[in-house]
Amino acid sequence: MIRILLVDDQAVVRAGLRTILECQEDLLVVGEATDGKEAVALTGALDPDIVVMDIRMPVLDGIETTRRLVTAGVRARILILTTYGLDEYVYEALRAGAAGFVLKTDPPARLVEAVRVVASGDALLGPETTRRLIERFLSGPSPERAMPAELATLTEREREVLGLLARGLSNQEIAQSLFLGEGTVKTHVARILAKLGLRDRVQIVVYVYECGFVQPGAGMPGIGAPGTGQAGGQPLREGSGCLPVTTAALGGTHCPCPSLAGRATTLPRPPPNRSAGGRRLPGR
Repeated sequence: MIRILLVDDQAVVRAGLRTILECQEDLLVVGEATDGKEAVALTGALDPDIVVMDIRMPVLDGIETTRRLVTAGVRARILILTTYGLDEYVYEALRAGAAGFVLKTDPPARLVEAVRVVASGDALLGPETTRRLIERFLSGPSPERAMPAELATLTEREREVLGLLARGLSNQEIAQSLFLGEGTVKTHVARILAKLGLRDRVQIVVYVYECGFVQPGAGMPGIGAPGTGQAGGQPLREGSGCLPVTTAALGGTHCPCPSLAGRATTLPRPPPNRSAGGRRLPGR
């Protein structure tokens, strides 16, 4: 059973969300909050699995509420509700630690799917959102940076997995690409998160692009196209749903990503099946 806390300042919205979610046998709404301050208190008291939260609220908005919940170390994953799509508010919520977002105008089935996906720890953002998210991180100048010291603690295989995570691939697709069992990939992902001090897959994307581990350019050295297992991967086509990237050389003694310290951030879904051997997301 997935336990859910609803957070929205409009009672009619909360009532609608409750009706949609509680029609499912595996979903249970354990509480409701009218603003972020109340959400922080109820999350601590009720220990939900998922916090479904409006991004724009009085008293304490969804961004600051996300930061406080992540800083407090709650286990709940945060799913943002928004009317406006991938705007500045959503970017900041993802950076603060939200696991993904859904539009209030999405069909009910999309919301139910999103809750289940986030609860499972899987990716939620689609390939176009992945592209726009990464483009945002790459929109500024890219000065020469020393690699974070903790990257040097990763094994060669973990670095390969990290590069594919940065492209938004699922565990299943990474397993197919590297000829590994899916359970082995899950173990590698868990070790990467532990070594880098990150919480989830979206934070991995933010981290590797801000730190310069991957950069726009040619394909990743030693990593083939997803699903092929071939070394020396080729650059992704422009329409593939993910930016071409190159794995940077390791080295350096400090991390240039202080904005991520102590934060969490879920990761994008894999590219469409026509270009990366993955499945197409529902509703796309």
